[in-house]
Amino acid sequence: MVQRVAVVPGDGIGTEVTAAAMAVFDALRGRHGVDLGFTELDWSCRRYAETGAMMPADGLDTLGSHDAVLLGAVGWPGVPDHVSLWGLLIPIRRAFRQYVNLRPVRTYAGVPCPLAGVGPGEVDLVVVRENNEGEYSEVGGRMYRGRDEEMAVQEAVFTRHGISRIADYAFALAESRRGRLISATKSNGIVHTMPFWDEVVASRAAAYPGVVWRSEHIDALAAKVVLDPRSMDVLLASNLFGDILSDLTAAVAGSIGIAASANLDPTRRYPSMFEPVHGSAPDIAGQGVANPIGMLASVVLMLRHLGYDGAATALDEVITRSLAEPATRTRDIGGTGDTVAVTEFVVSELR
Repeated sequence: MVQRVAVVPGDGIGTEVTAAAMAVFDALRGRHGVDLGFTELDWSCRRYAETGAMMPADGLDTLGSHDAVLLGAVGWPGVPDHVSLWGLLIPIRRAFRQYVNLRPVRTYAGVPCPLAGVGPGEVDLVVVRENNEGEYSEVGGRMYRGRDEEMAVQEAVFTRHGISRIADYAFALAESRRGRLISATKSNGIVHTMPFWDEVVASRAAAYPGVVWRSEHIDALAAKVVLDPRSMDVLLASNLFGDILSDLTAAVAGSIGIAASANLDPTRRYPSMFEPVHGSAPDIAGQGVANPIGMLASVVLMLRHLGYDGAATALDEVITRSLAEPATRTRDIGGTGDTVAVTEFVVSELR
């Protein structure tokens, strides 16, 4: 049975890197046996400007009939970020219980690490971010708008169930890798939720005796990401801390333009969503210079999720070769190529 993928190119360079992904899927179909069906959806800030909604009222029902979602990027000047985020991404992540946000990070030949003395392959870590609750809750509000006493309240929501399932995922992942895990916390300053996080993580760790782990305060951990990223394997974090750590670690690897992500429902009851993390980049949209590697690396994650391990490995290897040469990497990471040149190289190598 053909697995179906909903494709949401979105805004800005999202449309350009999605076109690159579709060309790669076409190349993978023949030699590597990737048999997927695609449904393209025009959900975007442009749609919001025209209709007042990022996606139609039955959008989640539409996505629910698919096995995965591939997202280009969302965001455009004139549409507030909280509108585009809460109108599309967060409803998808929460309705489909995509409680794992997975951000793999590694250094490559051809993409210099900004840290002195750190070479290709020396950084190889994964940020596991809790993706459904924590600091990014809808609980709160504002009062006395526009007056001197105006106030805003935002509540963080942590549940034993939510912490347990993300901790179990992270510990199992560490067990399958190099057996090391760091849990980000701030229990010395956040008096209720972070001690609770620490307690639940510690209780889940007992089931994974082969994993060496510790808790680190988020400020100290951020410093250690810069000082000693080679030592890190799996970083487990709440929604806010994971959001920050994933961009920091991507910068350590040399560029957010090559950073991939997966929003996973590990139970596979619902579709999972895969997206590059670079955003829609309105400043370069339409110029043909967008870096497609973040999207193609997200395709690698999607292929593994859908059971195409051989194709995923082949694409991952071609991405590595593409980044190694100036002509087949884009200008944002020191290359001379453009979106088309990188895409054509990857497609030709896959065929």
